[in-house]
Amino acid sequence: MINLCGFAVSNYYNKTKLVLLEKGIAFTEEQVFPSQEEKLLERSPLGKIPFIETEHGGLSESQVILEYLEDVYPENSLYPADNFERAKCRELIQHLELNVELHARRLYKEAFFGGVVSEEIKIEVKERLDIGLKGLARLAKFKPYIAGDTYTAADCVAWLHFFMVSMTSQKIYGTDIVVAHLPAVTTYMQLIETRPHVQKVAADRAVAMASFLKI
Repeated sequence: MINLCGFAVSNYYNKTKLVLLEKGIAFTEEQVFPSQEEKLLERSPLGKIPFIETEHGGLSESQVILEYLEDVYPENSLYPADNFERAKCRELIQHLELNVELHARRLYKEAFFGGVVSEEIKIEVKERLDIGLKGLARLAKFKPYIAGDTYTAADCVAWLHFFMVSMTSQKIYGTDIVVAHLPAVTTYMQLIETRPHVQKVAADRAVAMASFLKI
């Protein structure tokens, strides 16, 4: 049994949770917040979430966890069988996380949590998001899924990050920067949100966010 540790406000926690659900892997959830407390560092080396606990020990970093789950539970595969297409799926995930979401994350403090971000950072992030999304537009297929005709792990990641980046850019810049670069995203998101497990993660995220904002 997998124990998933973290909390449902985190995109990376939800990414792991959605993959567990889509693959039909039995798991439990334990609410854990990131910290530098020694007890947590014994379970997660940088005190970050998410991490999982397995019968063999703990594992951190969401993409490493996804690869582990795919290797150990090959049923209901979320990666293409062809080696090159499998690599293209990973390439999409890499671009989504390092060239798009990582930059948008610098704005979350103001977009969602009542903080303030400097105008200099907003300008820099906008420039980097424009570059990242233009690059992603060269890779994404939306036929109808982001990697082609099959739902993959890249869709689990894309749905979550597109949501957060779209919401963030609307609040900070007054426009949906994702749709501006990727017009197909609107129909794509509607398609992904017909999936029962996606609906489950979205509902749990909404509850967690409401609770988190009250703290």
